Amino acid sequence: MKVKVISVLEDNYMYLVIEESTRDAVAVDAAVPKRLLEIIRKENVVLRAILTTHHHWDHARGNEELAQLFPGLRVFGADERIGALTHKVTHGQELTFGAIRVRCLFTPCHTSGHMCYFMWEDDSPDAPALFSGDTLFVGGCGQFFEGTAEQMHTNLTQILGTLPEDTKVFCGHECTVRNLKFALKVEPENEMVKEKLAWAKRREDEDLPTVPSTLQEEFLYNPFLRVTEEPVQRFTGRTEPVEVLRTLRSERDNFKKPKERPNPQAMLAFDWGLFGPFLEKK
Repeated sequence: MKVKVISVLEDNYMYLVIEESTRDAVAVDAAVPKRLLEIIRKENVVLRAILTTHHHWDHARGNEELAQLFPGLRVFGADERIGALTHKVTHGQELTFGAIRVRCLFTPCHTSGHMCYFMWEDDSPDAPALFSGDTLFVGGCGQFFEGTAEQMHTNLTQILGTLPEDTKVFCGHECTVRNLKFALKVEPENEMVKEKLAWAKRREDEDLPTVPSTLQEEFLYNPFLRVTEEPVQRFTGRTEPVEVLRTLRSERDNFKKPKERPNPQAMLAFDWGLFGPFLEKK
């Protein structure tokens, strides 16, 4: 199982997962068809399906075009708002693409229909992969647009946090440096945060991705997975885990610089696809 990391738009990731024996492939969050088609041709693979984590424009915009280009293409997701959806999946449902096994993990909060995808191959020495969309980021978690702190706590501790510790985390956005700067504010003495932030800055300077991380690493520097740790509780002034998480998310939202705060009208335009022609990377 080979994972191609594809940078698109301002800071999004989409992925092409290749079954190496058959050269069949599955795309995750196919937002920019032109770029995906370039990779498909370069890798000489056949696209069999799209797995969409959630309906937001920057994750699902390419579905309709790709469905037209590839008759019979299967599009999986958990939300009726996902374009060109052919197969609605549920929590715990398992899919098979050749040797690639997929377990669907329902993680509502960022959107009410958010689904993560856990992938592995039986009898393979490679670590499994988690495509976490906008639920779990390197050093952070997604905003609670359509859900609650209780839901996100369940997502991070009971659903994603219980996966094998060597699981590789492939998230939906490149926001690692910003996340870790906040993590350092939360835990200024955490040496793992300092080391990961320095590494992420070097990657950013070289225009290289910071994905994947591993779940084991995330528990060492991601404050949203460390809500029971004393320094994190001290920062929030809370001890109950859900309240710690709620306070962390609020602090993280306010930690953004004003210029990073999206304009509501602009977000509507994104959802409607009005900026699409201007945002595709060459």
